[in-house]
Amino acid sequence: MCGIVGYIGYREAYPILIKGLKRLEYRGYDSAGVALLNKDSNLSVYKSKGKVKNLEQYCEGKDISGTIGIAHTRWATHGEPNDVNAHPHYSQTENIALIHNGIIENYLTIKKLLIKEGYSFKSETDTEVLVQAIEYIKKRYNLSLFDAVKRTLRFVIGAYAIGVIERNNPDVLVAARKGSPLIVGVGEGEFFLGSDATPIIEYTSEVIYLNDEEVVKLERGHQPLIHTLKDIDVQHETSKIMLTLEDIEKGGYPHFMLKEIFEQSKSLTMCMNGRLNTELKEIKLSGVINHIDKFKKAKRILITACGTSWHAGLIGKYLIEEFCRIPVEVEVASEFRYRNPVINPGDILIPISQSGETADTLAAMDLAREKGAFIYGVCNVVGSSIARGTDSGTYTHAGPEIGVASTKAFTTQVTVLIMMALTIGRELKTLSEQRYKKIVTELTNINSKIEEIFTLNQEIETMASVFTYARNFMYLGRGYNYPVALEGALKLKEISYIHAEGYPAAEMKHGPIALIDEEMPVVVVTPKLRTYDKVVSNVQEIKARKGKIIAIVTKGDVDIKKMADFCIEIPDTEECLTPLLTVIPLQLLSYYVATKKGRNVDQPRNLAKSVTVE
Repeated sequence: MCGIVGYIGYREAYPILIKGLKRLEYRGYDSAGVALLNKDSNLSVYKSKGKVKNLEQYCEGKDISGTIGIAHTRWATHGEPNDVNAHPHYSQTENIALIHNGIIENYLTIKKLLIKEGYSFKSETDTEVLVQAIEYIKKRYNLSLFDAVKRTLRFVIGAYAIGVIERNNPDVLVAARKGSPLIVGVGEGEFFLGSDATPIIEYTSEVIYLNDEEVVKLERGHQPLIHTLKDIDVQHETSKIMLTLEDIEKGGYPHFMLKEIFEQSKSLTMCMNGRLNTELKEIKLSGVINHIDKFKKAKRILITACGTSWHAGLIGKYLIEEFCRIPVEVEVASEFRYRNPVINPGDILIPISQSGETADTLAAMDLAREKGAFIYGVCNVVGSSIARGTDSGTYTHAGPEIGVASTKAFTTQVTVLIMMALTIGRELKTLSEQRYKKIVTELTNINSKIEEIFTLNQEIETMASVFTYARNFMYLGRGYNYPVALEGALKLKEISYIHAEGYPAAEMKHGPIALIDEEMPVVVVTPKLRTYDKVVSNVQEIKARKGKIIAIVTKGDVDIKKMADFCIEIPDTEECLTPLLTVIPLQLLSYYVATKKGRNVDQPRNLAKSVTVE
């Protein structure tokens, strides 16, 4: 969602803020803006609908001086995307400027009170209400900006990450967070704000992770001052971010998405490093081993996630139930948190999230904790809210994923779930040692098989050209590859804007078969599995109705290859590991269909990388 950048120090703020906004473009946005405070105490706000480059053009010829400033990319929630609703927002006197990521749920109540006090509003946003409220509280109680922010936020219901600066106060930047990500970068004589580390890493690797309901005062010549909303002083040690500029650049690829698809063998290596011993053919997942009693006693495991992570969770269900014989339920986080679910002490909840900041997943996690569940997180971003709020967990170590459509996040999440299921199954003795060793051996070879699939890149690109005409796609899979069918359909929808649906192959006869005709491409994900013969029958039914068949099959397949219009062959592997291979051709297919239709694959319309609001 929205991106936040802030700076206070000895350098000119504007270039740092603009560069930071560009590095946050992947989060998804529809407008951008910047507020700058110069040495003459002029507080200037410039903002524009559209891309950051539009903001740069708008700022040409204007006073952009100042060594303190805040900047923002907005993803519209309250109010349509336009110049007026873009951030930053002024207070009524234009003495305070504020940027905000999140949603203030009780903004209408606060707004009515402020209108009675003589305040008027220019925008439709909840954010303008917040900055007006801070000014009102500051004046009424004669408070400093830092204290006024704390006092105002005590009355706020909702989620926020904010940055605030004030005219005639050029040495202070105030920030706060609750439910939305915000980090503080600490440099030599300067401080930075960021929704994540990408705008900061060029200048410092030392960061402070703020907790919910914490407010920080960044003042020139002083250490950061952090208080809770209850005025309790908090001390935070700085953490080092393990990220480089190279990690967030395209590296010669035309898009981040393509780069990240081709990084998957590397990211899986990082995911398995220190966990999979290739010589002993053993997996050591310390997060599980250190809490193995919790898993041994668990009557049920709940997995909660959104989008691509939910698809990974479905594969996790298959893995854990097969290897560990523990019942598993997989829940969409936004439904789980609101449906009064049955959660018992001793249950285990596994929240899965690439960013570790997904709002619905965090709320589901909080609900499960209140009910006494043990929380085992799976996420990518070190220091994220999920990572800091769980009892234990495993990082995926996928590296930064800039493209909005998840690729390497999915395969690393599945890899973590494979290692978890193998570890638990071995400890519970529900998985034979022979089977365990066989799967681990195959896992050590998976990267070379992924690299083999990459050699089909040109073939898949050529095939994609044929299907740019399509208005609908159907994806079919069974067993471990049913979630892969869902993921393939999601990828196509996200970046090409072609309607696509995934189904269990056997469900085709229960409705979807009515859609099949000569204009309907059907992607069948069917490596050699236990249900292979059943899927062959499904393919025959599609062929009889003149559907265009794209088949993902195991190398050497004969039966389906005869019937398919297009066939992509993947190397043979253990059935439980096939999603790591079958998903890659689907990622490439989506990418090339989208690029040939002229879509912006890294920043598809209406989408955000990290959904930090409901």
